[in-house]
Amino acid sequence: MAQPDEPHPPVVPSCPLPSKTCDVVPTERPRSCCGMAVAGLRTAKYHLPEWHRRNAGVCYEAYTTGEQAERGRAEAKHLVKHAAASAQRAQGYSKATLGQRLQDVHFWRVELQKEIMELDAETNLLAAQKLRLERALDATEVPYSVVIDNLECRERRQPPDLVIDEVEKQLMKEADLIRDIRDLLKRTIIQAATQIRSNRIQKENCELDWSDKVETYNIDDKCVGYCTDSTDVQYHPSSVKFEENASTPKSWAQFSHDNISRAEQEKLASVQLRSLINNIIHDASEDLRMQRAAVNEAFDNHCRELDDAKLRLENHLQQILKDIGDEEANIVNLKKAIRDKEAFLKVAHTRLYDRSFRPNVELCRDEPQFRLVSEVEELTVFLEALKRKLMESEQNLKNLEETRMKLEKEIAVKANSIFIDRQKCMGYRVRYPVDLEVASYKQ
Repeated sequence: MAQPDEPHPPVVPSCPLPSKTCDVVPTERPRSCCGMAVAGLRTAKYHLPEWHRRNAGVCYEAYTTGEQAERGRAEAKHLVKHAAASAQRAQGYSKATLGQRLQDVHFWRVELQKEIMELDAETNLLAAQKLRLERALDATEVPYSVVIDNLECRERRQPPDLVIDEVEKQLMKEADLIRDIRDLLKRTIIQAATQIRSNRIQKENCELDWSDKVETYNIDDKCVGYCTDSTDVQYHPSSVKFEENASTPKSWAQFSHDNISRAEQEKLASVQLRSLINNIIHDASEDLRMQRAAVNEAFDNHCRELDDAKLRLENHLQQILKDIGDEEANIVNLKKAIRDKEAFLKVAHTRLYDRSFRPNVELCRDEPQFRLVSEVEELTVFLEALKRKLMESEQNLKNLEETRMKLEKEIAVKANSIFIDRQKCMGYRVRYPVDLEVASYKQ
């Protein structure tokens, strides 16, 4: 800054300048006789040199005072210019720092707003996945009821077929699988609800921070617009001091950074959970599909085995019925043969009886007598053999009848088992959901 021109010194009289203003010293004059007459007119008076020195002192004092005032005015003018320039510089610097601060606040505000929108979108996606889990859980109720109904229906099989076969093993495995899937889905639903709550809490924290940033931006933007011509500026001496709870620029930025970092962590956890939910639903659907196919295959195999067994039993029954008919005819023939042989035996016995009445020497052991005795013995042997065979045939017929009853009972049992497995169980399994993953998307 240019220094003001030095003022020219004023012209002063050429009288000598005393070093200081002299005090008036009363002179010692001889007292006259008329001293009493002029006593009232006498005062302390200066000598002529003293008078000159005093005038010179007054002039010097006026000169120095004027010079000092001139220097004060020059300094005041310089101070005014310096203060004005400094005030302009300070206000410009403050405005620049406020502008930079506005940029920082705007940056964090935009970042927070972006994070809020992304976290909100991610929360909505996770909520949709949670809804899929709930629908998938509801969709498992039908398969579970089907499996339990199959097991209960198969308990009504009759004892010969009431066995722990491959179908029952697969049904028990399917029931355990559905229970495990339901437990897993329930735990995942709770985990998803917890993550949604965490997302919303962190979103609320970011929204509070974003709201503070918006308010701060508006305040600082208003402050940037203030100038010396503004009508709403005034003194606020109490605002000059720093607040005790005021943050530092580092802690201020760290606060927003931490909020965004936590939001990113929650968002990442949410994305991972959504991927896990997709895998869980897909794997559960595949496991159920494979187990359903295994159960259906076991049912088909068992029904074929039952059909084969029933067919074999029916063929045996047809043969047994034919054997029973043949055996009954055989018994009829045996009885007729016995009756016939008994008639021959009666004739032979009657002949022998009548010949026993021959008189005296006529009672001879002749050839007819030996022939009749031999005939009786032969007929008796045949009758015994026929009777034994008749007893055997009657026992065989009884055994055939018992076998027929057993076969008919077994055929009825097999028919009942086929009805339960094919009509009741497999017919009810038609209601089994086609795909759990597809069912999770249905409204």
